[in-house]
Amino acid sequence: MFDRLLTLEDIKDDTIFLWGARQTGKSTLLKQLFPGAIYIDLLKSEVFERFFRRPSLLREELIPVSTDKIVIIDEVQKIPQLLDEVQWLIVNKNFRFILCGSSARKLKRSGANLLGGRAIRYVLHPLVSAEIPGFDIIKAMNNGLLPRHYMVENPVKRLQAYVGDYLQQEIRAEALVRNLTTFTRFLEIAAISSGEMINFRNIATECGVSAPAVKEYFSILEDTMIGYIVPAYTKSIKRRVIQAPRFYFFDIGITNYLLKRSGIEQGSLDFGKAFEHLIIQELIAYISYTNNTNKLSYWRTSSQFEVDCILGDATVAIEIKSSSEVYPHQVKGLRAFKEEHPRARLIVVSFDKLIRLLNGIEIIPADIFLEKLWKREII
Repeated sequence: MFDRLLTLEDIKDDTIFLWGARQTGKSTLLKQLFPGAIYIDLLKSEVFERFFRRPSLLREELIPVSTDKIVIIDEVQKIPQLLDEVQWLIVNKNFRFILCGSSARKLKRSGANLLGGRAIRYVLHPLVSAEIPGFDIIKAMNNGLLPRHYMVENPVKRLQAYVGDYLQQEIRAEALVRNLTTFTRFLEIAAISSGEMINFRNIATECGVSAPAVKEYFSILEDTMIGYIVPAYTKSIKRRVIQAPRFYFFDIGITNYLLKRSGIEQGSLDFGKAFEHLIIQELIAYISYTNNTNKLSYWRTSSQFEVDCILGDATVAIEIKSSSEVYPHQVKGLRAFKEEHPRARLIVVSFDKLIRLLNGIEIIPADIFLEKLWKREII
């Protein structure tokens, strides 16, 4: 069992929404943190049927219970009507809930009661380096960081089952798309496009659907916690910047499976792409867990200068290089960014052996960078 960084301390005073993709470890975490809580698991068919028929049972069963008890409702999106009962119990009886699920999409689309700002939102991400004793970056790049996948020698069968379950349980069961075959093809194209600027028209042509349909597909991936859109950093002084966003799946293992790549080794193109994805994945989780106000973006100009990560309002600029020694010609993007944003801290994350300074740019080995990140020494 891993000690997770997410502690949900706000439950002392507030109700919480806890979102996260399937198998990130939400249920395990909640049972570990709150062993004495009342646990309502809507994945159990008999539990689902009772509350689906009569959502008011929640109120009837909880009124006699002490309000000192935390109430956990797992997969809450399956019965949006329960949220009306939850709100009544919060307002009238001072109950505290943890409302857990893998997708807020059904709640949003059904016009469900989202508690009018009475609940604090958390997201549980896949494992991060700081949660894994003896973290192996190469293993993480190949297996991904979902707990069940990271721990095994070869996660291909588990990844196959994961993607299959996602398509059947999240997409088909909730009727999120009309054509599951087309959406499956879209997932493959999205994996090919991972880390690249999104071109909705090109992807639409590949999938045989309209550009608006592709935009909707990306929205589904975000709402079901399967992917992230990283916006472009658009503040510019003299250079014209590209404004198209980028997309990353929430876990590098999913991308590997969809691209049918494995055994990623240093020096290959796949290695560089996977390394960039892993660092982005860690940064997204870090910003989420630390409530950091410095949002993540990327920067690219029409003249092809590029920086992989911009944190905040040009506070930190990070280039991700999988080489074992970074040379001056590899940091042109950072130098160009510095011309426009002279106060930015410039970092290259690489496989260099030691920290060094290259014309004012910090070269930081990947393992040291991750340690510094989670010690809050990067931002």
